[in-house]
Amino acid sequence: MNPRRNAVIAAVIFLSTALVLCSTVPHYELSRFIGPETCGQCHTDIYEQWKHSMHGLAHSDPLYNAVALHDLKGAAGKDELAEAEVCVKCHTPVGYITGAPKKYSPEVPGMTGIVREGIQCDYCHSITGAKKLYNAYFTFDPGHGEENPGVKRGPFNDSQSDYHDSAFSKFHTKSDICGVCHSVRHVAYGTKLGNTYEEWLKSPYGSKGANHVPCQDCHMRQRPGVPATGSTKRPDNPGVAADGGPGRPHIFTHYFAGGNSIIPEMAGDRARRGMTEELLANCVVMKIDPALKNGKLRLTLLNNGAGHAVPTGVPSTRQVWIELTVKDAAGKIVARQGHLDGKGYLAAGAVVYNLVFGDGKGKAVSNLAKAKEIIRDYRLEP
Repeated sequence: MNPRRNAVIAAVIFLSTALVLCSTVPHYELSRFIGPETCGQCHTDIYEQWKHSMHGLAHSDPLYNAVALHDLKGAAGKDELAEAEVCVKCHTPVGYITGAPKKYSPEVPGMTGIVREGIQCDYCHSITGAKKLYNAYFTFDPGHGEENPGVKRGPFNDSQSDYHDSAFSKFHTKSDICGVCHSVRHVAYGTKLGNTYEEWLKSPYGSKGANHVPCQDCHMRQRPGVPATGSTKRPDNPGVAADGGPGRPHIFTHYFAGGNSIIPEMAGDRARRGMTEELLANCVVMKIDPALKNGKLRLTLLNNGAGHAVPTGVPSTRQVWIELTVKDAAGKIVARQGHLDGKGYLAAGAVVYNLVFGDGKGKAVSNLAKAKEIIRDYRLEP
């Protein structure tokens, strides 16, 4: 046996396998995609709603980039590095499927051009389906740039445009399209890092009966003054999809309000903070038993408005806690729990609703790349 010859053969086989695997990853020319500003020339209202949404800000969100850099710097070994680098698949999606960037790096936040426009019009409306309902395994059929924009897919079967062809897509009306990104699996360990879609599937909202409420019936009916949660009305939004287009009984809004009010406000959209706060105020109710029992106060929290857990998303980076202040008749504070200290840290003893990942040996980790297990899931289920 010739070890050197066997090593060469093994290397050739490995290289061939790698080439086959690479060839299965779709790659498109960046020139095939149209920038959101072009879409906004006709879809004025929808563009303005989307522009400061967390979809529009997915790439430039400073909190996301801080967490991504933290995970990247702390990653050890190929499995952790693979997870730390894959964030761009959802946060810089046009860049990912056109090959720049193929992975997260410290240079990604400074990228220019349409790749930094986050989850954008032409990306979503070029989607034809999905191979898997997680980790952004979409299938696409994009056009060929502004001169030949191709077919744009959406919820109407009678759309007509002088600029592009239009087609009805049932996929765009179902929660599945949301779930492909809002289900995040660790690429090496399989840990469910973000599980919003599965939470919805298991909730009453995900049932197939009369109680069925797809993601779009909350998050694409929201607008100022209409939080559109499970505990409120979710009225239609009559209007037009494009300037000069036919009036329709309902136009899906593109505010995509969720749990984040700070980042849109940092981008200059103060009104969106109010939308987010209104949404959150109608997701969870608190009931307080006024009678003390053995010196204890009984509080009950109920998730009656969200079709998923609260908090959701990648919940290791989000938490909800109860802040309680007790005052006497003169207004003097006699007891506090769940307050922030002078440095902005949550004081010990607070009741916290969150999810904590572990390293596979029971030790809590904050780095998603190291998450091999869930060691605590104490959240408000629907």
